Amino acid sequence: MIVQLTGTLVEVLPSRVVLDVGGVGYELGVSSTTAASLPHAGEAGVTVLTRMIVREDAMELYGFATQEELNLFQQLISVSGVGPKAALAVLSSTSPQNLALSIVTGDEKALTAAPGIGKKIAQRIILELKDKLAKDQSSFSAQSGGAIPVVLPGDKGGEAAAALAVLGYGSQEIGLALKGIDMDALPLEEIIRQALKKMVR
Repeated sequence: MIVQLTGTLVEVLPSRVVLDVGGVGYELGVSSTTAASLPHAGEAGVTVLTRMIVREDAMELYGFATQEELNLFQQLISVSGVGPKAALAVLSSTSPQNLALSIVTGDEKALTAAPGIGKKIAQRIILELKDKLAKDQSSFSAQSGGAIPVVLPGDKGGEAAAALAVLGYGSQEIGLALKGIDMDALPLEEIIRQALKKMVR
């Protein structure tokens, strides 16, 4: 399994990039978010996180600028009816933190803003990933004494924790990142942004 590549960017397009690694050119499917965050073609020493998908008729590589985006891609393709291209379309339509927030809060409109994502697929993404998150929360609670609370309407701390869990963070990381953030004064999006800033330090 190829999980990361470092090399020289040969080509950068909104939906794909080509990375030269030791004289071998790798074509990676990417979201427009990742494409926009990468330097211009010709830049050396560029590292891209990857996910390889092997099918009967093809072997495809997908690239990601951040771990959060990679985690969300893997979550999205685990949903029945959502393939890699649909997952990239969703990731191209918004930031990883806003997408996680949309899933946790059940915001169908945010998901259907992505090309090719209809209401039924959006509902399935929300339903399946929320169910998965609920199971994860149960295991988190068992391991950490309930560090991640069950999400209740209007509970910004719980919603922020759930959104961070969708992004692939563990209960201990989330608990530390949310500590000290003013949940009452700040909007949910800002709580998540501040927590993510703490995590990448």
